[in-house]
Amino acid sequence: MTELARLIADLRSDTVTTPTPAMREAMAQAPVGDDVYGEDPTVNELQAEVARLTGHEAGLFMPSGTMTNQVAIALHTRRGEEVICAEGSHIYEWELGMMATFSGVVPRFVPAPLGVPAPEDVRAAIRRSIHQSPSGLISLENTHNKAGGTVIPLDVLAGIRAVATEEGLPLHLDGARVVNAAVALGVPLRDVTGMFDTVSVCLSKGLGAPVGSVLVGSAAQMRQAHRYRKMMGGGMRQAGVLAAAALVALREGPARLAEDHRRTRELAHALVNAGFDVNLTAVQTNIIYATVPDAAAHAARWSEQGVLCNALGPDSVRFVLHHQVDDEALAGAIRVLTA
Repeated sequence: MTELARLIADLRSDTVTTPTPAMREAMAQAPVGDDVYGEDPTVNELQAEVARLTGHEAGLFMPSGTMTNQVAIALHTRRGEEVICAEGSHIYEWELGMMATFSGVVPRFVPAPLGVPAPEDVRAAIRRSIHQSPSGLISLENTHNKAGGTVIPLDVLAGIRAVATEEGLPLHLDGARVVNAAVALGVPLRDVTGMFDTVSVCLSKGLGAPVGSVLVGSAAQMRQAHRYRKMMGGGMRQAGVLAAAALVALREGPARLAEDHRRTRELAHALVNAGFDVNLTAVQTNIIYATVPDAAAHAARWSEQGVLCNALGPDSVRFVLHHQVDDEALAGAIRVLTA
């Protein structure tokens, strides 16, 4: 986008939102302490609130969802094991090989049409032979980013929980947009998160916080996670200034997500009506993938007209809605994208 172009809508990601006035005020007023010593009261409040909402005993605040996911993998596995995960999982696609680098483990993928793996396929992926890497962890992603922000139904989650229990394997959730999933399902957050051993809850995506994710699990797990966080360089000291904004996002953000989802469906239908190839079945929350020939060129042209989006392949463009794209911005984006 040129300096002279007026920004109409930034649809690259829901991570691009800026702090609201309420967040900035909370940041300015936040009581703080040294979080590496566990002495930041605002961080402690955030950790406790996320743990309560997700149905877990304790939480640990970290800079990113990549860190919370990778700390969880380290908690649950031993070197040389496999992590069973759905095709296209963020922990593999966009976390830069960290499971191998930090934990010494590798992924084993299961098919996941629309981001939803079948419990029987998860069971079939479990390995115990002396001739193969043993299974150490089952990890799910909800919503599934690469599949289009799709939601795993509760009965499927329960089926995979049963497999994990019967097979004696821990179950982790990459919940980067898990609040979006709960809103789409119309259930309390803990109905989605309570059946997992650990959950990564990102606060800087759909909820709109400027920074941070919380890993939840048992108190014993979080004590070990604290050590892994320190190893990864995640000790942020007076992090209450960040946790304060995250608390505002956690308390105010969920109520806005249904509107994000509505606007996403509106944009998806407008794109289809204009001749774009969009799988409307996959448009379940706040993400749209459209098949567009010469995607990078289209994204560059739209950027020049004030609408930002990401070309994620030679013929794939992703649009992500968030609370700072209101109805007026959406209408402007539709005019540009469908012209």
